[in-house]
Amino acid sequence: MYDMEPMVTAVSRSETHSFSKSNQSSIRLLTGLGVEGDAHLGATVKHRSRVAKNPETPNLRQVHLMHAELHDELLAAGFVVLAGQMGENITTRGINLLGLPEGTRLRLGETAIVEITGLRNPCAQIDRFQQGLMQAVLARDEDGNLVRKSGVMGVVLIGGEVCPGDLIGIELPLGPHRSLNVV
Repeated sequence: MYDMEPMVTAVSRSETHSFSKSNQSSIRLLTGLGVEGDAHLGATVKHRSRVAKNPETPNLRQVHLMHAELHDELLAAGFVVLAGQMGENITTRGINLLGLPEGTRLRLGETAIVEITGLRNPCAQIDRFQQGLMQAVLARDEDGNLVRKSGVMGVVLIGGEVCPGDLIGIELPLGPHRSLNVV
């Protein structure tokens, strides 16, 4: 499934808090803030439900990355989901995003570095987009634990331009690896 060199297949953003984001020819990541021109840009939380709880909370969800392999899996299950339609900023192929430990750094484009902070928790809007999609992006592992397949979140350590076709470098954190949790 992951037998190719990791790469960016699409980049997306939205200036509004819409569910889906529009594909772009490139996006610019801004250090410590996120995707330029995206509604979730900022050092503190921008997701409306999180702002309501505490608007001063650090934004650990500056960039949403999703693996194109999920789109393939969903298509096989009868759903048609294209890059950006589930709110991701960067769509990847050839990398097991969900299996990366917290703190993994992804090198994107010439200069950008995104540090993975955790898993995206799919929200109720997903079923308004396509009925039954929520159930399709959730699973149970062999121990009965909930598996969230709707991508990972990260923060921008070093900014730069990211384009479809860019290769992705992976730098695992030193020390013991921590599994990803919902952020």
